[in-house]
Amino acid sequence: MAKAVEAAERALIEFEIAVETFRVEVENFSRLHHQRLGPMYARLDELDAQIAEAVAARTGDPEDIRKAREARASVLPMPQVEELFHGWLGSEGLFPEAQAMLTDQPVQPPPKVRPGEEARKIYRDLVRRAHPDLARDDAERARRDGFIARVNAAYGRGDEKLLRELVREWEAGPAPAERRPSASEELYARLEWLAERKELLSSVAAELETSAIGAMIKMAPDDPDALLDEIAEKLLTDLREREAYLAQLVG
Repeated sequence: MAKAVEAAERALIEFEIAVETFRVEVENFSRLHHQRLGPMYARLDELDAQIAEAVAARTGDPEDIRKAREARASVLPMPQVEELFHGWLGSEGLFPEAQAMLTDQPVQPPPKVRPGEEARKIYRDLVRRAHPDLARDDAERARRDGFIARVNAAYGRGDEKLLRELVREWEAGPAPAERRPSASEELYARLEWLAERKELLSSVAAELETSAIGAMIKMAPDDPDALLDEIAEKLLTDLREREAYLAQLVG
């Protein structure tokens, strides 16, 4: 029974690492997706509303007027300049990357969507060694809880340097308490808790995978940045087509 509990604990830790890794990927990709593509989607909505209004002005048809009103109502407020150029505009004006983009010059690649492979390797190793579920008393669990919270924060930022510092800190800290023999009732209760925890993590993982951003990452797991480039290019094409059509309507 003790071996079964230990195996279940190890399996749960590995599963939790995988879920947390994917959660960070989804969060970072969502942030970059909003930053790069949000203004384009907003502009498309605005163009659709203007096109519908131009059509309604031409025809005077009640149905076209209704569609124009619906299109206008669905348009979100246009972002302020600071939001529109978030990440590109500083106190002294446009950053060099933005200036290069506007002048059709090569630009630096966007920030990495996910922490680097080395950061992921260090993160997994730290979690395997310091996971709170390996504690056998409240004091040790509290120490591990606090430490893992810092590990997760460093990993979420992709801060490889800090992760390495945390490795050294953990190695210099007090040795984990030796496992003590447990009564069979405690082992059964432990297995039941592990099963419940796995069920909860499975629900979180399913929610992440079925989200819009999660599905996008699954389409290009090795290079989600390239998927953003592909979507951006399509949106730019859509924008040009709508702008040309609007110009015909109002020209």
